[in-house]
Amino acid sequence: MHRTVLLASLLALSACGGKPEAEAPKPAAAAAPKQKTVLDDQLKALDKAKGVGPQLEDEKEKHDKDIEAAGG
Repeated sequence: MHRTVLLASLLALSACGGKPEAEAPKPAAAAAPKQKTVLDDQLKALDKAKGVGPQLEDEKEKHDKDIEAAGG
């Protein structure tokens, strides 16, 4: 009986506690420099391809407007 009360008390008290400030996660800026991986070249290519998308959409809109202006 005493163990049950003690266990219930400990569980209740541990549920109320928060993380102390010393254990708070550090901001990303304080992290170590990024290490080079084998996927860096592929990730760079993907980022470059994502940047081309809006440019292609703009060119398509311009081309569509030119076709409409020509009577298409």
